[in-house]
Amino acid sequence: MELQKSWLSRHRFTMLAMVVTLIVVALMASCQDDGTDGPTAGGSAANTASLSGDAGAVAEARGLTPDDVMAALKTYTPSGVHDEYIMFASGGHGGQVYVIGLPSMRIIKQIAVFTPEPWQGFGYGEQGTMAVLAEGNAEGSDIRWGDTHHPALSETNGDYDGQFLFINDKANGRVAVIDLKDFETKQLVKNPIALGDHGGTFATPNTDWIVEGGQYGSPLGWEYSSIENYEADYRGMITFWKFDREAGRILEDESFAIELPPYWQDLCDAGKLASDGWVFCNSFNTEMATGGVEEGNAPFEAGASQNDMDYMHIINKNKAVEVAAAGKTIDVQGFPVIPLDTAVAEGLLYFAPEP
Repeated sequence: MELQKSWLSRHRFTMLAMVVTLIVVALMASCQDDGTDGPTAGGSAANTASLSGDAGAVAEARGLTPDDVMAALKTYTPSGVHDEYIMFASGGHGGQVYVIGLPSMRIIKQIAVFTPEPWQGFGYGEQGTMAVLAEGNAEGSDIRWGDTHHPALSETNGDYDGQFLFINDKANGRVAVIDLKDFETKQLVKNPIALGDHGGTFATPNTDWIVEGGQYGSPLGWEYSSIENYEADYRGMITFWKFDREAGRILEDESFAIELPPYWQDLCDAGKLASDGWVFCNSFNTEMATGGVEEGNAPFEAGASQNDMDYMHIINKNKAVEVAAAGKTIDVQGFPVIPLDTAVAEGLLYFAPEP
């Protein structure tokens, strides 16, 4: 065992020495004046001539500049060496989350969230994750795909604590809870009032609430209404999911939503420090454009970009919790929603112009 440790120690030292040598040589090469203003055309043998041995041969054969070599060194992480940081990235239409090491950019794990994954068994087995995936069904229909956006870490006193990860499904209006003890999805929650979302699943500073903002306006509760009735029947929303940290679960029966105008709430997050207790959502399409270029209307993108300013939604979360607890809500699909008029009258919702 001691011999093995000694060998590993020498091996790591040798690797480190090689990396340092390559960095120094590359920097020296980059400082040399070869009479040109940049890398030589058609190759960079002159710029990498100072690289010795196999390193120089590889650089010359591949036409690598000193900057290329430096870029490779900045991301190179030897096998068995941990990355300094871990990034959680949304998988988009794959419906999953990628765990990526930094600076190596290696994919450490693909976390199955909204889509079955045969290779890791997610979504299979009556006693296993099939039940988790089924939590995301809607009106008796199976949903086996998603569009993940904007993962967010749990927080303690406003700092990331690495205990939980939350992510939304923009396509189907769902929220996922991932436990970072084992990097597995533990819960899916379908928003009962909204078809889709985009405002992420950002946590309040002590992760007692998870904030889910909508995006595209729609009739609350999935009811149908013609697009011609957009201003009258379509609405935005923001949902506050109560989170039980000890259980690691969202408590749906202690959660609520606020009705918002049919402007498109884009990204939301909770304030910290001096702004603790407030939630902020930006928005666009205060024009309430609905497209219809074939009918002579402005193209949708142009129609939604006419105003110089849209609105930052500023929400008093603490007051909203009190109002919801007092029962000043309406029932939409069995879910308590604070009506827009009540939100205004109770001082929950404010607008500030934003470009």
